[in-house]
Amino acid sequence: MTTDLIDLRAARTADCKALAGIHNEAWLGAYRGVLHGLELQRMISRRGESWWRGALARGVNVKILAIADVPAGYATYGPCRLRNTKMDGEIYELYLKPEYQGLGFGRRLFEHVQKIFADRRASGIAVQVLSDNDPAKAFYQAIGGQLSGKSWHRVGGRRLELSIYVWPNRNT
Repeated sequence: MTTDLIDLRAARTADCKALAGIHNEAWLGAYRGVLHGLELQRMISRRGESWWRGALARGVNVKILAIADVPAGYATYGPCRLRNTKMDGEIYELYLKPEYQGLGFGRRLFEHVQKIFADRRASGIAVQVLSDNDPAKAFYQAIGGQLSGKSWHRVGGRRLELSIYVWPNRNT
């Protein structure tokens, strides 16, 4: 147990149910109306407790943002998969429960992961976001993300555009 109200820590197996719940709530809030209902439900259903247990067992980097010991958000991160960005790190996902959005917690979680990469002397980090997700794009722009390109992802036979934002590490 922490004595701090806000805790940023590595995810544990005991967090898997909470991670699945955060993912579910955040995805419904972010992608309802952007992705077709059935596609969205299929994608959400793939990320249950057992998926998270497997991800942690495989060594996926997951940071939890907990408020009063209750997980409120998470970020997954690792090596950058986007070669054209010249960034070493990537935040694959950053999600908060809807009631914690817009209060500075996302920025705090982002900056925590950004510092992890800076401490590793990474060239910087990249994030991909669905181009139709205006709130996410506004968030990444507000915290200094530079739009560096576009990518595409196929979901349910539809081709969706992704916007790629980067944050070069100015200390390398």
